[in-house]
Amino acid sequence: MSLSLALKAAIGILMVDSIIELSFVSSMVAWLHLTASKGFSFNSDGSSHRLAGKPLHMMVDQGHTTNGAAGTAFVLIGLGGIVALTLRHWSRDAQGGSRGFGRFIYQLWVALNIPALLLTIGALAYVFAVTNKHRGQTIDVPLAVSLNGSPYPLEDWTPQNWFSAVLQLDLTSARDDIHSHLSVMRGWQYNLIPMFIIQLGVTILVVLEFLDWRRQYRVLAQGEK
Repeated sequence: MSLSLALKAAIGILMVDSIIELSFVSSMVAWLHLTASKGFSFNSDGSSHRLAGKPLHMMVDQGHTTNGAAGTAFVLIGLGGIVALTLRHWSRDAQGGSRGFGRFIYQLWVALNIPALLLTIGALAYVFAVTNKHRGQTIDVPLAVSLNGSPYPLEDWTPQNWFSAVLQLDLTSARDDIHSHLSVMRGWQYNLIPMFIIQLGVTILVVLEFLDWRRQYRVLAQGEK
């Protein structure tokens, strides 16, 4: 397989994976706002009590960072790559400023692959660092009972860690629903790993293919003189 074909295939795989990542995060956000925000019921000392669906200090920046990395991978590297490679191909038969414009867009896209990869690396490191830092936190049941449905005020929580703690309570319902959406939350967290690997592969192929294109372009330019 040529470098060009390998690059196009890798871009396609990255777009699919980044769409999965965006879908996971969007699903979590929708569930948090539409369902979890209504709260849950749990049993303690023979009585049923209300627990707010979200704690007072819910950490969401890691989700925004992940969304940004996945959106950048899909739009800038994926769709942008399709446009840039198409313009590069079109510029071969163009003349004057149109030819230069096509090369400029392509070279700009090549350069933007590096900061886009760094954004994904940053999102990967940030999400795992924050989640691991707050792993193992538990809900103080007597305090939760006394709150009577008000947001739980102690500690900072990621969505993954909060709902892991909620599942340790004697819930009266919604356990399966929480389990299902907790899997989605962990899904977007761990999907950052293959997304990073795929994007790293895309970036390497972009650089190699760019060097090959530049070599061919120089040979072509010399032949036109």
